[in-house]
Order: sequence, then C-alpha cells, then structure tokens
Amino acid sequence: MDTGTVGETAPPGWVGLPGGLLVLRRTLLVLWMVLLALVTGVLLGLLTGPAWAGLALVWPAVAVWGWVMLGRNWRSWRYAERADDLLISRGVLWREETVVPYGRMQLVEVTSGPLERRFGLASVQLHTAAAATDAKIPGLAPAEAERLRDRLTELGEARSAGL
Repeated sequence: MDTGTVGETAPPGWVGLPGGLLVLRRTLLVLWMVLLALVTGVLLGLLTGPAWAGLALVWPAVAVWGWVMLGRNWRSWRYAERADDLLISRGVLWREETVVPYGRMQLVEVTSGPLERRFGLASVQLHTAAAATDAKIPGLAPAEAERLRDRLTELGEARSAGL
C-alpha cells in the first residue's frame, strides 16, 4: 500500500485547548446562576410570597444545562499548524473551520484580560487584510500563546517576503 501519493497532505496535528478556559467559564456560570437564584428567590419571596420563590430553582437547572454545553463547546475548539497555514476549528452544532494562510497575516497579538490572567490564560488574535478571516484562539497558557505568536509572526514574515 503506497502512502506517499503525490498531492496528498497529511492530516493536521490538532491541538486542543487547555482546561483553564473551561474552569474559568464554568466558574462564571456557577457564580451568575447562584446570584440570579438568590435575587429571584428573595424578590419573588418578598413580592409574591414564598410559594413563588420556588421559581428560583430554574437557575440551578440552567446551570446544569450550561455546565454540559460549556464542556461540549470547549472540546470543540482546536487548532493545527500546517506548512502553509493555521487551521482553527470550533463549534458543536455549527462547525466552523478557519484557514489562515501565514502569508496573509498582518498582525498577531496576545491578549489577557483580568479574569484570564487570574486563571493563567491568554488569547491569540490573528489579523489579516480581510476582516472576515480574522481569527482568535482563546484560553491558551501564556507561554504557548507567546510561542504561537512568535512562530506565526516568523512564518508570516517569511511567506510575505515575496509580495
């Protein structure tokens, strides 16, 4: 069996996101649902009576559903560095795959907001000439985000040198 067929490309080496992003999102989910349950329970209890305060139990049910959905969404995110481009894949119901050629990259930046820094995370934002092909990889470890930024910048400069 010949595995070296001309024109055939090797499957990309997909890399998933580290677990820190999932922990951050689930923590925010739990905090918001607890806050909403407390506010709903207290307001309904005071305004309409204790029987209606039971409606606050909707929020824990939403939290359980959101917990599962956040896990599915987190598992759907992945990226692959290939010879000529970067692939980013995400989505559960609607899969979206973005291909960003190295030669088209104009700017690669690493960002990290206060919550991301608290959880040891950073995001890589890729900018190209066409705004529609801009892409983002969230929830990376800062060292990986910087390594990826440096590598993509180097490859982008090498590929665009002939333009």
